[in-house]
Amino acid sequence: MSDAPRRGLGRGLASLIPSGPQPGNASRNGDAPNGTQPAVVPGARLAEVPLDAIEPNPRQPRQVMDEEALAELVASIKEVGLLQPVVVRHLGDERYQLVMGERRWRASREAGLRRIPAIVRETGDDAMLRDALLENLHRAQLNPLEEAAAYQQLLDDFNSTHDELAQRIGRSRSQITNTLRLLRLSAPVQRRVAAGVLSAGHARALLAVEDGAAQDRLAGRIVSEGLSVRTVEELVALGDPEPDKPRRAASKRPTAPGVQDLANRLSDVFDTRVRVDLGARKGKIVVEFASLEDLERIVGLMAPNLPTRGISDADG
Repeated sequence: MSDAPRRGLGRGLASLIPSGPQPGNASRNGDAPNGTQPAVVPGARLAEVPLDAIEPNPRQPRQVMDEEALAELVASIKEVGLLQPVVVRHLGDERYQLVMGERRWRASREAGLRRIPAIVRETGDDAMLRDALLENLHRAQLNPLEEAAAYQQLLDDFNSTHDELAQRIGRSRSQITNTLRLLRLSAPVQRRVAAGVLSAGHARALLAVEDGAAQDRLAGRIVSEGLSVRTVEELVALGDPEPDKPRRAASKRPTAPGVQDLANRLSDVFDTRVRVDLGARKGKIVVEFASLEDLERIVGLMAPNLPTRGISDADG
């Protein structure tokens, strides 16, 4: 076959809906043991669609694509495949029109894919499709990366909010935010998470390593040496020196009793990762946020009287 090889990785919302018309007894799918089968989603089905059979939406509001972001998505698709399916509607004669996901469609073409996963929408009601997919998050057993991709697509394509996701699937907002952060990992590390080689805890610890190559190297050590999550966190805090390179005496970082405890308590208050760094002469507090909406929420907690309205609309 000339198509790109299919990888055993999750595909976000593709993991939440049946892959085609269901037989008469399909209603039993939602009752499978341990929730392994998603319930039928009204007005939608999952299909592998030829890229050449999909035409762009002429009313697509986004006319300018960020070339750098598009190139990053192309590289990710080449490495781990398309995690989030596009949403299309059937035009007849094996032709489809994009409803959501033009960046993913364009990037898949540039990555050389022949076919991509698509949610074929049979209804014009986006809210109904969104609600059905949210309900299926209760039933489907997803690995952490699949879960993160599903959250991100619900946020991007269906205008869901972090609060709505948290309430509908019975998780805390911080769990939603921390799971979404897994999508920032390098492609090779994402592949290990999807394959179950790395746990979500290991993955979150690796997020503190900004360099992709360093992430990959430390992920290899986790697998080969069986490192615990706590050990990885300590290695990251020390700068993860390579085993064959001695630590420089001058690289010691100042420490103070209770600093890590303070960082942990701040993380609980703001429902996100907070880091307290001490330098030779000064220090800094780093508060991470997952989106502009999340930034608004955190600033509201820090300074309730500071106007934040409009921050989340900065990018239009």
